[in-house]
Amino acid sequence: MADLTVTITLNDTQQAIMNNDLLDIETWIEGAVTGKENNCWKRMQQEWTTKLMNDDSFTDSIPSNQADFVALVTAREDYLTRSERDAAENN
Repeated sequence: MADLTVTITLNDTQQAIMNNDLLDIETWIEGAVTGKENNCWKRMQQEWTTKLMNDDSFTDSIPSNQADFVALVTAREDYLTRSERDAAENN
């Protein structure tokens, strides 16, 4: 996967609203993304650790670092992204 860059455009009204509560909009957005990433990681790690432990055909060790864990999981034939799971569910 390539790095992903996301651009968000806020109009003057949206900026004024956010500046009423936030010290720095960009810092808040970065923190929100980091928080969501951490929550998604926790759910992914919990879900896939359980799946791997219950998979009799999986005999390797479960990686302890995040990058190796994600690489292992996303390379599996039974791995689906959220959009792929939703599409499969709707068919």
